[in-house]
Amino acid sequence: QVQLVESGGGLVQAGESLRLSCAASERTFSTYAMGWFRQAPGKEREFVAAISWHSGNTNYADSVKGRFTTSRDNAKNTVYLQMNSLKPDAPAVYCCAAYLLGSGHPQASEYEYWGQETQVTVSS
Repeated sequence: QVQLVESGGGLVQAGESLRLSCAASERTFSTYAMGWFRQAPGKEREFVAAISWHSGNTNYADSVKGRFTTSRDNAKNTVYLQMNSLKPDAPAVYCCAAYLLGSGHPQASEYEYWGQETQVTVSS
């Protein structure tokens, strides 16, 4: 069982940056693809970004390309989501997820383990 704990959410102004972290309990963290998803009230969960387990290839939703970057530090069992130029969208909860030996698929159903969510609010 992989436990994932997100941190770094909060309230920022439009145009500012925020970095989310997701720490995993699993010692074999490096063998897991990691993804980031978000969900705003009344909306479906949507894919944000992902990073593969081996090559570190990344995958982004079109809406965040060029603004968000995901990276991983396998020595710290942690994946990051750097969010720049944040837009004043509706508040959303962000969640990290993991699946074994993955390429970083954008489909949520591929992921086996999920974190507890962290709130991100961007004010205009």
